[in-house]
Amino acid sequence: MSSSPLRRVVIVAAASACALTGLVAVAPPARAAVTDLVINEFYGRGGSANQPYTHKFVELFNSADAAVDLAGTSLHYRSATGVGSASGVAALSGTVPAGGYFLIQLGSNGSTGAGLPTPDLVASVNPSGTTGTVFLARAITAVSPDAAETVIDKLGYGASNSPETTPAPYPGSNSTPGSLQRRGGADTDDNAADFAFSSDVTPQNSTASGPAPSPSPTPTPTPTPTPADVTPIAAIQGPGDATPLAGQRVVTEGVVTATYPSGGFGGIYIQTAGTGGAARTPGQASDGVFVYSSWAASNTAIGDCVRVEGTAAEYNGLTQLAGNPFVTVTTGCAPVTATPLATLPASDAEKEPYEGMLVLPQGPYTITNNYALNQYGQAGLAVGTDPLLQATDVVPWQQAAAYEAANLAKYITLDDGSSWNYLTNTTAKNSPLPYLSAATPMRTASQVTFTQPVILDHRFQWNYQPTGQIVGADGPLIPITRENDRPAEAPNVGGAVQIGFFNVLNYFTDLGQDEAGCRAYTDRENNPVTTNNCQVRGAYTPEAFADQKAKLVAAINGLGAEVVALSEIENSAGLSYIDHPRDAALADLVAGLNAAAGTERWAYVPSPTVVPSNEDVIRTAFIYDRTQVQLLGPSYIDVHEAFANARYPLAQKFKVIGSGKPFVVVANHFKSKGSGEDDGTGQGLSNPSRVAQARQLVDWTRDMFRGEAVFLVGDFNAYSAETPIELIENAGYLNLAGRFDPSGTSYQFSGRLGSLDHAFANGAARRLVTGAAIWDINGDESVAFQYSRRNYNVVDLHAPDPYASSDHDPVLVGVNTGPRGRG
Repeated sequence: MSSSPLRRVVIVAAASACALTGLVAVAPPARAAVTDLVINEFYGRGGSANQPYTHKFVELFNSADAAVDLAGTSLHYRSATGVGSASGVAALSGTVPAGGYFLIQLGSNGSTGAGLPTPDLVASVNPSGTTGTVFLARAITAVSPDAAETVIDKLGYGASNSPETTPAPYPGSNSTPGSLQRRGGADTDDNAADFAFSSDVTPQNSTASGPAPSPSPTPTPTPTPTPADVTPIAAIQGPGDATPLAGQRVVTEGVVTATYPSGGFGGIYIQTAGTGGAARTPGQASDGVFVYSSWAASNTAIGDCVRVEGTAAEYNGLTQLAGNPFVTVTTGCAPVTATPLATLPASDAEKEPYEGMLVLPQGPYTITNNYALNQYGQAGLAVGTDPLLQATDVVPWQQAAAYEAANLAKYITLDDGSSWNYLTNTTAKNSPLPYLSAATPMRTASQVTFTQPVILDHRFQWNYQPTGQIVGADGPLIPITRENDRPAEAPNVGGAVQIGFFNVLNYFTDLGQDEAGCRAYTDRENNPVTTNNCQVRGAYTPEAFADQKAKLVAAINGLGAEVVALSEIENSAGLSYIDHPRDAALADLVAGLNAAAGTERWAYVPSPTVVPSNEDVIRTAFIYDRTQVQLLGPSYIDVHEAFANARYPLAQKFKVIGSGKPFVVVANHFKSKGSGEDDGTGQGLSNPSRVAQARQLVDWTRDMFRGEAVFLVGDFNAYSAETPIELIENAGYLNLAGRFDPSGTSYQFSGRLGSLDHAFANGAARRLVTGAAIWDINGDESVAFQYSRRNYNVVDLHAPDPYASSDHDPVLVGVNTGPRGRG
């Protein structure tokens, strides 16, 4: 059997171990501690197409000079997103020889491949070939991989939620041949650093002699090559989007421009000495490349001159030197210069000449996507002073494809110098989120400017990569300036009274903990926070509900409106196991608002006498300032079948106390874009349903409130230029925020901003309007600030303030109802 190149660095140590064993051969057999065991190789793809072996396996290695007895130990497997104990357990027996291996045969995906060398033990555990956790434990029953006192060694791979520090990448699919192999015996308790993927699968049983791993492997320096042996970085990169030397072992030289000893990247960037500073054109080859070497990341510094021997390869679009590269620090390199980028290179072909190089972006960039900040530490940027908008918020759907193509040319990701998933990686959860704090909230539509060079790289997408891992909201490696543009107060829209609309993000007083079988999303300490696919939505515990309520109360009281239409508030009548009034959650919210206001200001509009029998668990509702406005008559629900898959519109007539013209407000929450039929127009799923709902709404309000001043407000789940909004406008309604606040948006999705939340006025109502605006306290905020993400990270970002109280921004309209427009 050929030796893996990942193991050759410690062959000398193997000879020493064997020699020492020979000296004590006459002594009674010794037994080493199980702590001398490590998982040395893991193969999870046995039996699948293209695989060399029929069965999966775990190969153990004993680093001690005495044998290890496996009695009382076990091998475990837990799925990548599993919680609690492992789902697969096998008790172990037998002996792992000193300085030797132990082969455990596991399950199989099929019949492809040859049989393994004779296994030392056969186990029924059948782990995933792409993502999960395998571990050794001092137990023979199921235990959790997070049980530090019990676990001997573990390997988390793919999207594992329980690795040692960072999961090891297991690239490709089950049909991609290869295993995860420990790098020359390294055991730094970081799976990403200690393991590498190799297509050369090398199962070894207890009859194979092996080297003792070195706890701190130091690669053998590469023999000094002659100039003819050095391959320039540009030749490795090539003029296209992939290296022309894939699979070839090469030697190159360069200056270290970035190092990533932590965070999972496990490598460095190098750039050809003396290069940079000048703009490049498509077809030119880059002078920068990534070196996938944890040793180099920990043992070199920015500015070092290095010689590297490695295998040219591509990884998720990034050209790199892999294959356990040998890195030697040398001298004599001219420094490199960051290349100024006057603007963002628009196309892939324009970016490729800079891949892996040090660049300094010029001019302002605007945050247009912060959804992944609390998961991957990434923010989406748009070059220039404006965020990217949803195409159908701006142009008709027929023009949306061209508009979005222009968006893509302006977009790039600001990364954090790590591959950590802050939602699943235990180490990451206990490390402060990059960039984010209350003082630096990284809101969409706010601007940043680059003050330090970054690397332009491609890891799944094009990124501006800092030159080291970003930890926390402050620090010398953060390459940008940031602004805090949170609005302190609601916008001034004038008027004697104001009408508001607020999506209250599943405000449920009935909690997940009280619903039988309801699961929870949990924080970093496994405390339940919000419900997971239950009848009730929203908070799981009283503590989480108190957090949610505090933010919503602050926001609604801060809105300053006298009439507020609500959506996504609990409809108790829609819950099969609840038997209390339909308005219970609404009454609770009003009580909370009054308590915070210190006065009995708020009241709610009671439910109509007749309500639909097939309602959703969330509904629309009204609250109002009873010291300023009064109700005229009961509320009404449009029970038309068009709304059977959505929420039924709720209407109420109001009047300013003492004088003024009455006005009608209709609260709406149309069918969402997330499910249903696709009509092929690019306006989201269930667009035909929303079209039908818009038609029914304007017909119902025309017949029901003929001659009245009517405002339609709500979450219409349709952007401003989409067909449902066009139908409402064609019926004589004016989109008020679009008229008075044309640059405002209420929602962000997939790195684009737009308005799903609107306020419309018919002809009679339009004459009463003094202004309208969107209060951007929610849609621009990172989800990390929502109550539902409290304690997901070691830094507590929760505050009982209005920001991130929902995922939709409230809409506000000023109204004068008195004679000649006076209140």
